[in-house]
Amino acid sequence: MGVTCVSQMPVAEGKSVQQTVELLTRKLEMLGAEKQGTFCVDCETYHTASSTLGSQGQAGKLMYVMHNSEYPLSCFALFENGPCLIADTNFDVLMVKLKGFFQSAKASKIETRGTRYQYCDFLVKVGTVTMGPSARGISVEVEYGPCVVPSDCWSLLLEFLQSFLGSHTPGAPAVFGNRHDAVYGPADTVVQYMELFNKIRKQQQVACPQEW
Repeated sequence: MGVTCVSQMPVAEGKSVQQTVELLTRKLEMLGAEKQGTFCVDCETYHTASSTLGSQGQAGKLMYVMHNSEYPLSCFALFENGPCLIADTNFDVLMVKLKGFFQSAKASKIETRGTRYQYCDFLVKVGTVTMGPSARGISVEVEYGPCVVPSDCWSLLLEFLQSFLGSHTPGAPAVFGNRHDAVYGPADTVVQYMELFNKIRKQQQVACPQEW
């Protein structure tokens, strides 16, 4: 895999999420990008069980268990303000056995699904972010395959992002700051999706407090 940038695309004024996704994919196809199947990234949130917190009023910690269809044999566990553990898919079974320590947060499942596009050395994924039955936002992932060091190709990635995102082009992902000259890996992409999902969750809490 190469260096990847994950960002949120705002819904176009007067358009629905699905209509905005169609506008984006049409732009990509006009550039000459070709469809290369579909993708899915999902995330479920767990919190430490109350029985493990003691009587000192300790705050529970969160853990995000994620899957990325690009890595079908792997499961990613991200601890709040901590490391990212990469395990095999049996980790989901382990979480059931650990329910005395970690409990699934109510209605916490969030995912993005969409189409993969190949354009020269770039792999682009435009997805609809859903929570339950409702579309909540749009994710855009762009990977530059030939490079694995963020500092060597960010300017090239940025130029390509600008070609179809225009004024909504994101800045450099926070994970680049931690790994500027280091080799980029799958966990760095999953961290970006976790940050995107948490951002969308917060936007929904502000917009629809009665639902939470």
